[in-house]
Amino acid sequence: MDYRKQLDEALAIAKDTKSFEFGNDVLGLAPELFRKNFGEKAALVVADNNTWKAAGEAVTKHIQDAGIECRTYIFPEEEFHAEFEFVDRVDKILDSYDAIPVAVGSGVINDLCKLAAFHHEKPYMVVATAASVDGYASSGAVVTKDGAKINIETHAPKVILADNKVLAAAPKEMTAAGYGDLAAKVTSGAEWMIADMFGTEPIITMAWSLVNDSLNDILAENEKIAAGDPDAVGDLFVGLTLTGLAMQIAHTSRPASCSEHLFSHYLDMTEYRYHGKFQSHGFQCAMGTVIMSACFDEFLKMDLSKIDVDACVAAWPTLEQEQQRALEIFKDFPVPQLGYTEITKKYNDAETVRQQLTKVKENWTELKERIQNQVYTYDKMVALMKSVGAPVGPESIGLTRAQVRRMVDFVQLMRWRINLFDLCKRAQIYDALLDRVFGKGGVLEISE
Repeated sequence: MDYRKQLDEALAIAKDTKSFEFGNDVLGLAPELFRKNFGEKAALVVADNNTWKAAGEAVTKHIQDAGIECRTYIFPEEEFHAEFEFVDRVDKILDSYDAIPVAVGSGVINDLCKLAAFHHEKPYMVVATAASVDGYASSGAVVTKDGAKINIETHAPKVILADNKVLAAAPKEMTAAGYGDLAAKVTSGAEWMIADMFGTEPIITMAWSLVNDSLNDILAENEKIAAGDPDAVGDLFVGLTLTGLAMQIAHTSRPASCSEHLFSHYLDMTEYRYHGKFQSHGFQCAMGTVIMSACFDEFLKMDLSKIDVDACVAAWPTLEQEQQRALEIFKDFPVPQLGYTEITKKYNDAETVRQQLTKVKENWTELKERIQNQVYTYDKMVALMKSVGAPVGPESIGLTRAQVRRMVDFVQLMRWRINLFDLCKRAQIYDALLDRVFGKGGVLEISE
């Protein structure tokens, strides 16, 4: 597929990213792109042991051979996450070395450099080593601080360089994680439709198109992606990058995430491990996407044109009741106040809920059709995830269905963004929906 025209249009209006080059054997473009965008500044190549071997050493040599002053920092840890202690290491180097960070890696390295560059009011460059996340081109740095996973608005990289062969050579589970992260846009897009109808986050046409125009075509390359075909893995990376550019243009992560990502946030914030290892963002999102696909299957069987708006409004809790519910649910969570804080932000009074439900009721046929055209069935999503080696359900990452059912109550509350579960709460169908998914006969039936 040819994305150049779409990319050039996006780069022309993107807030931060101005150069994106990709293809086979393109690491040699690094010094040219560096000089074009940063002049005669020095470079600081940041990598870990794996990404140094994958591309860092080659990129450093290209930059130094071109006469650009260049130092390196290689994280010695075998496993680490985007936490402030690692941002501090890069910060300390930049405190005494006036250089442009060149992040060589995937999600974690990129986020660490993104935040450190922001702290020093510098642009930066990223050389991707895996098609594993959508955050390369986003302006948000997702880091953990004081036990909470937070998305800090910073600046996206000014330059992105991706070699298809390097991407295709990454561990297959990283590519599968990227596939899971891209597939998440299927269900998050449907939830954006709900928020759009509520009027809380209207759909931004350009951002929507960047994500969704090519989404189905790229996900349909699942077999080639699984086989490690460089061009197909390159397409996956472009799809992920288009998502990041959409976030830049929208100035929000709404084009890329909703409930399925909150399952990942929950697991990160509880420091969940499977077989002693943290699970990748993409794997967690893949699991969340499968869960949300099951939820949408059952939601679309319901008829919201028949909801009793008066009864729903009469049953709607007060803000104080919702805050108390959040405190009870989150009482043993690593960040006990999170649900309280977020529900306070997104709570709507009874009259607003009446307006929202009336709009959904009167426009149900149209909304249902739009959502049906956006989402994949549970069976289709599971088949796609299985084909690339991504999780196909809770058990794939060591969770029980009962654990995930409990997790949904957190997901509904843990971010101010309107999601499917918020609509179900308003329409008094939340418990019924989850019973259909996790109860007797459901696709995720919980066995005693």
